[in-house]
Amino acid sequence: VKEYEELMDDYEVTKAARLVSSFTIDHLSNWYVRRSRKRFWKSENNQDKISAYQTLYECLITIAKLASPFAPFVADEIYLNLNSVTGREPFESVHLAEFPKPTFIDKELEEKMDVAQKVVYLTRSMRAKANLKVRQPLKRMLVALDASKKKALQEMKSVILEEVNIKELEILEDDSEIVNKTAKANFKVLGPKYGKLMKPLAVKIAGLSKEEITKLENGQDVTLEVEGNEISISRDDVEILTSEIEGWVVESEEGITVALDAELTEDLIAEGFAREFINRVQNMRKDYGLEVMDRIKIKFASDEKTAKFINEFSEYICKETLALDLTFEEEVDGFSHEWKINETKIDIGIEKVN
Repeated sequence: VKEYEELMDDYEVTKAARLVSSFTIDHLSNWYVRRSRKRFWKSENNQDKISAYQTLYECLITIAKLASPFAPFVADEIYLNLNSVTGREPFESVHLAEFPKPTFIDKELEEKMDVAQKVVYLTRSMRAKANLKVRQPLKRMLVALDASKKKALQEMKSVILEEVNIKELEILEDDSEIVNKTAKANFKVLGPKYGKLMKPLAVKIAGLSKEEITKLENGQDVTLEVEGNEISISRDDVEILTSEIEGWVVESEEGITVALDAELTEDLIAEGFAREFINRVQNMRKDYGLEVMDRIKIKFASDEKTAKFINEFSEYICKETLALDLTFEEEVDGFSHEWKINETKIDIGIEKVN
């Protein structure tokens, strides 16, 4: 609201509209609503569930007001649909409502969530590049970032691990443990300065230790002795080359370095398969026209190894899909579908329990 008002006062109409769009899609829908699903679906009406709905209501009614100059009809429909039920505001239209005031600002919370989101988005991008599906659990991730953000990262650890489907998160002092670094002389800068000394200087730079490279990265100079001459080297005098540790996927962005342990054990593969199985069942529930809380029975037909994976996580699968029963059959009848999960064919059938 605060930023929107400033942009509109400056007649930056397009930027204001984009601000509403990005907030609604990126922060409200793709983050808050998705992360709050379990709160919305709780059977009991406790304070946590009520708070989740009230927060969503507050966001939607405010978005309707902010969007009203750009999308007058749909904004009015959203506003009237919400306000006609609650009667919180005495206005007949969103276009007669008062402009919202900037409220509920918690800078510390925003900064913590910003750190969490940056780590999550970077990790998801890395998984996509390495062809590691988000439903496939990984064992461990390492994160190196600025010391001022470590407390925030520590407090948001559980949110991050749940979002990226990784078992453990370790916070490091710096990225020296997850990235192998070497230095190379910047000939364009050093050549004109040192002429004949350039060759032995380049050898010295190639032999810089981890500690010396870290010093250069932090803006400190390093002094080298070359054929009896003391030469001071700065960050601009060298190129710092990085290489990943074997078996790990490493990437850096905006001062955050993330390393993922890409090794997949049999247990991790089995859990990943179970999560894919759940996804297929949930899709079938939608196609079957089931209500969110309808109970089902699941039957499946597959090879022996796949059946072992599914039976290993049968309790978890039943809980996530609201299934009372999960059984292996030679053939599946009724409402069924043949799926391909990780190159393996599996027949799944579901049946509503009255």
